[in-house]
Amino acid sequence: MALVAPAMLGAAQHAAAQALPGQPPRYARPRIEINPAPLLYRRCVDWYELQYRPSGTVLYPQMRCWWVRG
Repeated sequence: MALVAPAMLGAAQHAAAQALPGQPPRYARPRIEINPAPLLYRRCVDWYELQYRPSGTVLYPQMRCWWVRG
């Protein structure tokens, strides 16, 4: 432990010396480009389906949707 502590202290001082408040960062921020995609909308199909339950047959609504380019 006695040998590791001075090495860690030196690394901490070096890191503090690099991060001065007035300096700009050393790396450039990544550029984010936003390309508008074609408009999308949901297309849905619905129907009624017979389902057999313990209480009796029930007419139950069903629906399936998917995305379509507009």
